[in-house]
Amino acid sequence: MIVKNLPNLAQQYCEEESMHNRPYRSALYIPGSKERALDKARGLPVDVILFDLEDAVAPDAKLGARATLAAALGAGGYGPRLTVVRMNGLDTEWAADDAKAVAAMACDAVLLPKVNLAADVDALAAMIPDKPIWAMIETPQGVLNAASIAAHPRMAGFVLGTNDLAKDINSRSRAALMTALQMSVLAAKAAGIVVLDGVYNAFKDDEGLAVECKEGRDMGFDGKTLVHPSQVDPCNAVFSPTAEEVAHAEAMIAAYQAALSAGRGVATLDGQMVEILHVEQARRLLARV
Repeated sequence: MIVKNLPNLAQQYCEEESMHNRPYRSALYIPGSKERALDKARGLPVDVILFDLEDAVAPDAKLGARATLAAALGAGGYGPRLTVVRMNGLDTEWAADDAKAVAAMACDAVLLPKVNLAADVDALAAMIPDKPIWAMIETPQGVLNAASIAAHPRMAGFVLGTNDLAKDINSRSRAALMTALQMSVLAAKAAGIVVLDGVYNAFKDDEGLAVECKEGRDMGFDGKTLVHPSQVDPCNAVFSPTAEEVAHAEAMIAAYQAALSAGRGVATLDGQMVEILHVEQARRLLARV
């Protein structure tokens, strides 16, 4: 969707905060060891690619996966998609070599699994000094320390690992994860970083995926992590502003500008009050579009 003739306030917001407002609707895991999958990802309408060196790669394939992924990223072709490499955890035998390899890769960020403390971010920052760091929030300790982790100066994004979290707390339903999800969203928003919802495992269940995407969107997540390319389009649709939302945002900005021109600090639109906070929300929505 392309919005033409954005009101001045929205256009200014696009220019000032374009990096913060880039889309993160869909984030697809791609095994770093699979050349065919790495190539296919170049043509998918996904916003973020999570190149995986961890769970999706067998232990005896770890070494080869680093080389395969480095070659694919070096060849480029991923366009505007954000490229994030998930390394193995700091408590594994592969962590140090992963960090060294990722530091030299042509990727946008590195994703660290099972982050429990801000000190874990310190440890990785010492190994990779010049790339943004993302954290997997997937343990009870990580959730309880989410605020301090998010506030780390190198931290750029949270990815919720809902499968591992459910395992650790012996949960059988997403409802039991709600406190953890909300705490993670609050921590990320307070720090001004990206936060992505966990995966929906049943990749053939489009209806269930849509329900969970809408739930995550309404909770404040910027997007959702995905396990299969078929999930990308439904996820993008849910996390994209609708035509009605765009029209309402433009109308709010126009009404507020008219009120300012008339010497008023508050506008009304369709019987509802429009203040500067509503205008900021409208500008942010249009910037995402």
